[in-house]
This record gives sequence, structure tokens and C-alpha cells, in this order.
Amino acid sequence: MKPLGIEAGPPGPQGVSCDPDGANFVLFSAHAEKVELCLFDEEGRETRLKLPARSGDLWHGYVPGVRAGQRYGYRVYGWYAPERGHRFNPYKLLIDPYARAVDASLKLSNAHFGYRRADRADDLSFDSTDSAPVTPKCIVSAASDSVYARLRKPWRDTIIYEAHVRGMTMLHPGVPQRLRGTLSGLAASAVLSHLRELGVTAIELMPITAIADEPRLIERALRNYWGYNPINFFAIEPRYAADDAQSEFQSAVRAFHDAGIEVILDVVFNHSGEGDELGPTISFRGIDNASYYQLIPDDRRRYVNYTGTGNTLNVQHAQVRALVLASLKHWARLGVDGFRFDLAGTLAREDGEFSPNAELIAAIGADADLSRLKLIAEPWDAAPGGYALGRFAAPWREWNDRFRDDVRRFWRGDGSAAALAFRLTGSSDVMGSRTPSANINFVTAHDGFTLEDVVSYARKHNEANGEGNRDGAEENFSRNYGVEGPSDDPELRALRFKEKRNLAATLMFSLGVPMMLSGDELSQGQGGNNNAYCQDNETSWLNWDRRTWDEARFFSFMRRAIALRKESSIFRQDAFFTGEPDRDGVKDISWLRPDGHTLSEPDWRSPALNVFGCCFGKRPRHALLFNAGSEPVTFQLPADGATAWRCVLDTADEEGASSRTVADGAWPLEPESLVLLMEAEQ
Repeated sequence: MKPLGIEAGPPGPQGVSCDPDGANFVLFSAHAEKVELCLFDEEGRETRLKLPARSGDLWHGYVPGVRAGQRYGYRVYGWYAPERGHRFNPYKLLIDPYARAVDASLKLSNAHFGYRRADRADDLSFDSTDSAPVTPKCIVSAASDSVYARLRKPWRDTIIYEAHVRGMTMLHPGVPQRLRGTLSGLAASAVLSHLRELGVTAIELMPITAIADEPRLIERALRNYWGYNPINFFAIEPRYAADDAQSEFQSAVRAFHDAGIEVILDVVFNHSGEGDELGPTISFRGIDNASYYQLIPDDRRRYVNYTGTGNTLNVQHAQVRALVLASLKHWARLGVDGFRFDLAGTLAREDGEFSPNAELIAAIGADADLSRLKLIAEPWDAAPGGYALGRFAAPWREWNDRFRDDVRRFWRGDGSAAALAFRLTGSSDVMGSRTPSANINFVTAHDGFTLEDVVSYARKHNEANGEGNRDGAEENFSRNYGVEGPSDDPELRALRFKEKRNLAATLMFSLGVPMMLSGDELSQGQGGNNNAYCQDNETSWLNWDRRTWDEARFFSFMRRAIALRKESSIFRQDAFFTGEPDRDGVKDISWLRPDGHTLSEPDWRSPALNVFGCCFGKRPRHALLFNAGSEPVTFQLPADGATAWRCVLDTADEEGASSRTVADGAWPLEPESLVLLMEAEQ
């Protein structure tokens, strides 16, 4: 490489900033003694340039002649004293936390560890192997000012589809082979047509930024598929791109917007892929371990572990918060409509305790641009005191796992009708003074059983993960109906499909924002694996060719249920029911026994209550009837006023349709079924 000069340059913004004559490099490190910028030519030859200036804790330098496309990294010098929280090792090439792109996926090797892995002293030893040959290089990226107009769909009209970029298209016959598993493949017309036909309004993408595979997975010839193990918050994981990742992402966002579908990103700011004290040195650890991570005060060799991954990012540090905000603003500039924050309970901890006014949470909510996007919290983490459902404030919305559990248990036959009633009406017992749209309701998500597996397995089957089936949740509130796993028995299959229709209909006909898992509409199973985070194979990839007669009808049912939700404003209202009568004496909701009388307090307390109904809304009213029992029930409907009732959905039918009419105000409710009726003027 031709020798390059370096000048002081300005101390901001962080990362790399290009102008017509060169590029300015800025890196934060409070405890470093020296920082080297490492530039690589096309043959991989390295030129090291000492950053000549330090302004506070920002190290910076301007290099004339550097253009977009230049590959680079950093080497940072300082104390290697793990017991004091410092892990500087200049033999390790480090990824810029603000890098917008990297040239390859990380393939972890022994060279990435700052210590000698075979040494009995573990991380107290020091490794001098150069990691540059095996470390992805950052790529200088030209500034992007492309901002696509957002759809800004109201929360009440939102239906979320959680998906994985790679898993969506690896087996899709309508996507060209070269594009399968990529952002370009995700935006293929065949995929967009499917989502439009289904009727969802937003796609929530599981993490797309660069990731590290955990050492234990590499030892088992597996890799991190889900992507919740980031090494950067800006650069797209190269495996998700056919050509230029950022351009493909922008094109995909535009294609989804043109199709009327918003794009929500699942982001991971609670930890990094560098793991615990025995993990690799890839970026943050080698740049300033004591600033980027929360360390145990009395043992700074070790990490606070609220996340269950080995480390916790120190978002209480101003520079770490600045990094998170810069990442969010970067994706917002590229047109993203919102974010789902993984383990957001960790982001809201201050001094170890949950605080709804934590600095990072408050900063996001106060930002004029970010606060207008869709902000979704996973309101818990993996440590004691980390469950915070209902404790986030507007403009945040929250994943409601109580909805999942209560709905599954009711239809399994051992749940509470009273608990289900709260979930149907927006979980006021959880959200308090907030509104129903504060809930992101779901019965399935990436973490856990698919809908097909919920009705096919009584226990998890995670043997393929290589952890002795010890990983994943033990209790899934699932049921196999007598046979563990798939079955060709037509009666059993019919029952399972009916139960899937019950679960899906309950999701779509509840107040709050529904989220469905990609593949549920295709009857995708994972062989009972409820923690398929490391299964980058047919276990997780959607099988688009498997469409039997009953599977095709289940897709039609899902499409019908979504359409009914869109057509009925009652399911999309963003106010809780009051149960009080209006001037005409009509209540906005009433709860019914099969004999047509109002449910009493003793009725609600009965564990045997598995058949009930609710009549809600102003005229024309809606009625939902539930029968989780094994026997048919004749349900007497309200007969007040000159009205008649018509069936608009019946889960006893393969597609939800019904030709039956209400005779004499009585409806024959099939066992283990749900019916939606609408009032019609006679």
C-alpha cells in the first residue's frame, strides 16, 4: 500500500466521515494509551497509522485520499489487566463500533481470543497471535441521505408478521436461487404477494446486523441462526446480502412500503457477541472493556450478566447511549418504521433496578424522530427482578407473554376463562391506565413452539441443539392430543387444525396489536424444537412447497380472520370496554353463560368454566362464543331488540366459513371451537 499521511482532523462525528479529499476517523476509548488505524489494500496488506489527536476520550485522525470502499480496522493499546477491567490487546484487529459495513461474516478462531485458550490461567494469560488475517474488515461507506416516506400506520390498524430474512426464502421456489436467504430475496415479488394476500401490515425482521457464532456452536458444527449475538449495530450481516447489503436493504424497504407493509427491525443493544470473560476480543472488549460493559464492582474481571449471554452492555455510560441512539437514527434514515428491542428490561435498569425513566429509554422517547416510530419492548431480561410487563410508558408498546400463556392454556383445557377475558379486552389488568394498543399480543414467536408444534407436541425436543434437551422453556402450554409429533390420522389432524384456528382467531379478535410468526400460516413445524436459535437449516426455513388440502385451507382461514379484523372497527378500538350501559341501555360489553344470562362472580371463579361468550360493541354488535370443552353446547344469544345474528366465522369449519344460521336465538356451538357472530337488522 502506498504510504499515507494522517492529520489531526476534527473530533466528530464518531465513526468515519468522508469528504471529496479524504476521510476522518474517530474512535472513543476512555482508557486507551494509543490507537492505531489499520488500512488494508486489495491484497490484504496492512498499513498502520497512529491516530494523532485526542479530544477528551475521542481519538481521531484525517487521512487524505481515502475513499468509500476502503477497508479498515483498529488496534488499541493499553493495560491488559482483566482483574482491573482492562483487556487491551493490540494483536487483535478490532471492528469499529460505528462501521456501516463489514466485508465478510465472522468466522471465529483461536486468534480472536485475547488470551491463550489452552493456558491454565485462562483469560489472565495473554495471546500475541495477530487476528487481522481472520477478522472481517470494516468498509468506509459513503454517507446516505436516502429517506423513504413512511406509511405511519396507526397502531390500531397494525398486524405484525415476525420473520427471519434468511429463513423466509431459502426454500422459496419463486425466488431466484442466487437471492435466496438475502434481503433482495425477501423483497421478491413472490414474497410480497404472499404477505399482501395474507393481509399483514408490518414485517418485523429478526436481527440483521453482523453477528458472532458462539464458540460452543462452532464446536458442534452449528451457528447462530436467529442473530441475537451482535458484534456491530450498523453493519448488515453479510450472509443476508447477494451484493451490496445497504443498497439491498434500502431497496427492500422501498419495496415493502410500495406494497403497503411497514418494516420493523429487531435490535439487540443489551449485550454483544463477545460473551463472558472467556469470550473473544472482536470490538468493544478490545476498544474499552471497562466503558462498554457492566463489570461486577467487586470482581472487575467478570461481567454483570442480566442477559444470560455472558455480558451486559453499559447503557448507563453516555458514550454507549450515544452509540445506541446513533444506530437507531441510522436505520431510521434508511426508512425503517420501528424497532423491537430485545430484552428491553436490561436497557431500563439503572444501578441494577428497573426504571421506566432510565436514561436510554427516556432519550429514545424524547427524541423528536425516534419517538414517532413504532417502539416495541420485550419487557424482561434474564436476571432476577427483570420481568417488567406493563411498566414501560408511552410511546412504548410491549410484548405481552401473558396473552400467549393464557390463550394457550384456555384452549388446552386447563386455563382460566377470567384470564382469557382480560386478554381478549386488552389486558387492562396489566396495562392499567394505558390503552389496548400498548399490548403486542402473540400466541407464537421465534422463541418457542410454532403454531403447528403447539398442537403437536406435549414437550420440547431440542436434541439437535446439542445441549441434552436442557435448553428452551420447559413449559409451553402445548398439547399433542394423544400422539407426540406429526400424525396421518385424519381425525387427529382435523382436531389439531381446529385448535390452530381457535388460537389464531383468538389472537385476531382481541384488543391490542396482533403479531404472528412467519410460517404459522403455512403450518410450519420445527419438530418440537422450541429454541431453534442454532438451526440454520430445514428445521427453521419455511417450506413453501408443503401445501396439502388442509394446510391450504388453514391459510385461507388465516386470511379470512385477518380480513375480518380489518373490517371490524370493534377489534381495532384503542380504548378499554367499560361495561356501562349507554343512554339506550346497551352495554359496550357483556359476558354470557350458555343459557344467555350474565356471568356472575361465582361463575368466573369456577375452574370448570370453559364455555362462555361475550357480546360487545354498539349496534350492530358482535358476539364471540368459546367452547373449550369436548361436548357441543347450545348457546342462547341475546334477544333484546329487533335483531338477528349471522355467523361470519366458525372455527369448526376448515376455512372458518359457515352456512348455518341462528335459529330462535340459539347457536349450536361445536366442541373445541370459537364462533364470531354479527348482529344484523331484521
